[in-house]
Amino acid sequence: MKGEENPAEDALILLRSRIWDSNFVFTPFYDSPDSNYSKLKFMISSSITEACNNSALLLGPRGSGKMAVLGLVIRDLLEEHVDMISVIRLNGRLHSDDNCAVKEIARQLCVEHQLLFSKMASFDDNSQFMVAMLRECGLAHKTIIFVLDEFEFFTQGKQRLLYSLLDAMQSVTSQAVVIGVSCRLDADQLLEKRVRSRFSHRKLLFLPPSKEDLPRLFKHILSLPLDMSLPPDYAAEFNAKLHCLKHILADERFKEIINALLNSDSTVEHLLRFLFHAVCQMDLESGFLSLDNFRTAMSSIQRQPKMEYLQDAFEHLVQRELIGFMDNRGNNQPIEFRAVKLLISSHELYQGLESYRSCPAILRKLVDQ
Repeated sequence: MKGEENPAEDALILLRSRIWDSNFVFTPFYDSPDSNYSKLKFMISSSITEACNNSALLLGPRGSGKMAVLGLVIRDLLEEHVDMISVIRLNGRLHSDDNCAVKEIARQLCVEHQLLFSKMASFDDNSQFMVAMLRECGLAHKTIIFVLDEFEFFTQGKQRLLYSLLDAMQSVTSQAVVIGVSCRLDADQLLEKRVRSRFSHRKLLFLPPSKEDLPRLFKHILSLPLDMSLPPDYAAEFNAKLHCLKHILADERFKEIINALLNSDSTVEHLLRFLFHAVCQMDLESGFLSLDNFRTAMSSIQRQPKMEYLQDAFEHLVQRELIGFMDNRGNNQPIEFRAVKLLISSHELYQGLESYRSCPAILRKLVDQ
């Protein structure tokens, strides 16, 4: 059946695309002046319009929307201040080494300003280039926004990157904003004294949505629009079944499912994963969400393996010398981000799986391919 003949298919596509669109998900939280979006946008926009330097930390558990909100703020500011902003993005898991980080900053600045990048440049050369670019952009009234995700990894070692960056921002001519993003609430305490003295100590705390916020969030994500290509009668009935008294969102059994979900993980990311599973279970024949869809989604979420179990399995493969690291250059990085290689041949792998009577069929199928 074609999508135009069955509006449920179009509704399914719309709902799934919404769930993974951070621009859409966080829209209900824009309007409050006390929201992190409003505070962060005001801070960065002030730096742009007043030609001053700034720094801040975005702190909160993983999946609480720190990078999503920051992305929305940067997107809106790029539209409002055309050709007045450059954005440099680093990740502590990839760029915790000071040499690597400064080189990546130099590379992104060269790309942004259409300059030639030298791979052979030293740390001092790249640092001097970064300082020079800060000065030139400041004179041109252009703000450079440095986004340091996984900020706690940049505090390891001598913190030369953070010191060089924050020290360069002490210049009258520079115009930059440093935004650190971390799941550690004590990230600012990891800074050395010389670095901490140059940091502005602004912190925004990101918390999971409260139980009072959830109904508004669910209604925003799951309600169908009445002014789009979907048949108005279908959209109205879909919304009525979802929100009306004695229907899904008001059902006590639904509230029990949500409470169980929040008890295990109350972050936005976890909630969105749950909603995505529920929407994918929607019956296209009836065209409506049911309580069973949310029950099935909850069961599916609970069956998913925890990351720590996967980490243990990965380390077990390394210890058994079935896989090995490609090189020793990433010793200061978490092992899950280091490149690995298979230390046995495909024939040996096939023989091992064949001799294992309890081997899952899907593994044999993958090897056969």
